[in-house]
Amino acid sequence: MKGKVVIALGGNALQDKDMVPTAESQLNAIRKTASYIADIIEEGYSVIVTHGNGPQVGNIVIQNETASNIIPAMPFDICGAESQGMIGYMIQQCLGEVFKERNIDKDAATIVTQVVVDKDDPAFLHPTKPIGPFYSKEEAEMLIKNKGYEMVEDSGRGYRRVVASPEPKEIVELSTIKLLENNGVVVITAGGGGIPVVKENGSLKGVAAVIDKDLASEKLAEDLDADILLILTAVEKVYINYKKPDEKALDVISSDEAQRYLEEGHFAPGSMLPKVKAAIRFANSKHGRRAIITSLEKAYDALCGKTGTVIVEKTAKD
Repeated sequence: MKGKVVIALGGNALQDKDMVPTAESQLNAIRKTASYIADIIEEGYSVIVTHGNGPQVGNIVIQNETASNIIPAMPFDICGAESQGMIGYMIQQCLGEVFKERNIDKDAATIVTQVVVDKDDPAFLHPTKPIGPFYSKEEAEMLIKNKGYEMVEDSGRGYRRVVASPEPKEIVELSTIKLLENNGVVVITAGGGGIPVVKENGSLKGVAAVIDKDLASEKLAEDLDADILLILTAVEKVYINYKKPDEKALDVISSDEAQRYLEEGHFAPGSMLPKVKAAIRFANSKHGRRAIITSLEKAYDALCGKTGTVIVEKTAKD
């Protein structure tokens, strides 16, 4: 085995943004993704897959709200669980097809994954993550009054509910993930950053929050003692001064250098910033670990050292 890789799939790996988000169009996108994952498995890597769920869970929330006068709407943590099951089912089905076509003796399995967060995380005091549909000002005021939602005006398009984005602290199903991975199963886990839960009186309780997918993937990669965290997104490399005359693509950089760029404000909060933050954490977590940020199409080449932005521990680069 060449090493253990946690692959964090971005939204473009699950859904073509130019297509209507039907089940068929999402399956077509994921079939292509499954082929890229199979390339990495054939190269001899042990693979664990994580994924986002932003558009999908948002659509589930809209469906819930639209039909709430007929069937009671489910709370947000359960909507997250629904999205994990749906996306995981599609990924494992498509991987199964590719494994059969290529005679790869592997199984894929989805784990509906809970991730513990701290109920006192400061993020709960300042919710920032928009979810669900747009509302009028009057509708927003009713939701604040009747359901206690936090609502914000969103760029002149209406009002949206916002929830917290706390730090991932513990992956509840970790032992099950390890058991499957140790037996050669390609595990699909921590979808959408995991279902956020808090510990109360020895029990777990779901909360309305969104854990960043890349930070949850980093936590998983550490806990599984992975060698590589491979974060896949829409671009081949990370840039500083992005879309400016002096933009520069980053190749192999130290975690210190990446941290400096992060503090200088080169990375957008809702886009590249959490990816770079996760990459820095992973590179610094243990000597010899590396994080790679690249596009889905270049994933295999990036693992072979041909492209992508690689973030390593400072001493490893020096």
